[in-house]
Amino acid sequence: MTYRAEYIWTDGTEPTVEVRSKTKVLADGEEPGIWGFDGSSTNQAEGSDSDVVLQPVYTCPDPLRGGNDIMVMCETLLPETLEPHPTNMRAKLRAILDKYGDQDFWFGLEQEYTMLDPVTKWPSGFPPNGFPGPQGPYYCGVGALRIHGRDVVEQHTTWCIDAGLAISGTNAEVMPGQWEFQIGPVDALTVGDEIWLARYLLYRAGEEHQIEISLAAKPMQGDWNGAGMHTNVSTKAMRENYEAVVKAAESLGAPGKPEEHIVGYGHGIELRLTGEHETERYDTFSYGVSDRGASVRIPWQVHQEGKGYIEDRRPNANADPYVVTALLSQTIGEVLA
Repeated sequence: MTYRAEYIWTDGTEPTVEVRSKTKVLADGEEPGIWGFDGSSTNQAEGSDSDVVLQPVYTCPDPLRGGNDIMVMCETLLPETLEPHPTNMRAKLRAILDKYGDQDFWFGLEQEYTMLDPVTKWPSGFPPNGFPGPQGPYYCGVGALRIHGRDVVEQHTTWCIDAGLAISGTNAEVMPGQWEFQIGPVDALTVGDEIWLARYLLYRAGEEHQIEISLAAKPMQGDWNGAGMHTNVSTKAMRENYEAVVKAAESLGAPGKPEEHIVGYGHGIELRLTGEHETERYDTFSYGVSDRGASVRIPWQVHQEGKGYIEDRRPNANADPYVVTALLSQTIGEVLA
């Protein structure tokens, strides 16, 4: 007997990293080991020296195939030395956690995305070459005039649950055709692994329903919300006292830090972070209690209870979760060390 392992990894596409996958058939009892791929076709190598190694780091059930089949999240390595490939952001996160991991970081990521008609390339719910009514009734809405693509959402959610991912919720977002799912709270490495696996499952759901899934930061120009990946983060100290919560929020506005983070928070961020549509400007930093127009929000219940987490509202939907959690772990870890 045999089973299938779907090897999944992130490529070297710029300016936005993409997810790739290939299938390995294994004998029962055989563990998924290192494998390889043609890096010249994924922007990770030259054709004259094209091999890149896949190192399994996280496995879970494959909800698409069922049975004993699995999904395998991988890091990419250089074949000569088995050192991390330059595009291996997970390895860079691991290095930061070696320094600050004892602070026990928890992350919860809110992944927004937009469903597009594959022919017109317009969001689901938008009439061809036209516009629906203004934003307002679509967020968490119900009904055929407000909601489009719920069948994709339900299938994706079921797959995430069946895979054992830490999916914690879904909702329709402010713009028609725009949705969100949440992963966490879990540790920094797990949240990155599971966001990428959940993205893979989302793209597969789109394939089945003939819907293109977009992580673009601003899929529709004009008076429409962009798409983000709001990132909730806490440490053990933050979960115990409010002083650490405030220190963490302030650390993200320290000299040079806003610029450093914005560079790693996804392509097209200046199109989304305009100071409108529940955002602060990309070139301005602010934080506040219950303020969705700030760069960083301290939830009202955290302020009331005197402990908890903060929400960084700046990362784009297309940001690499390994990069986002690495930046936050580094910056917050330094100030709370």
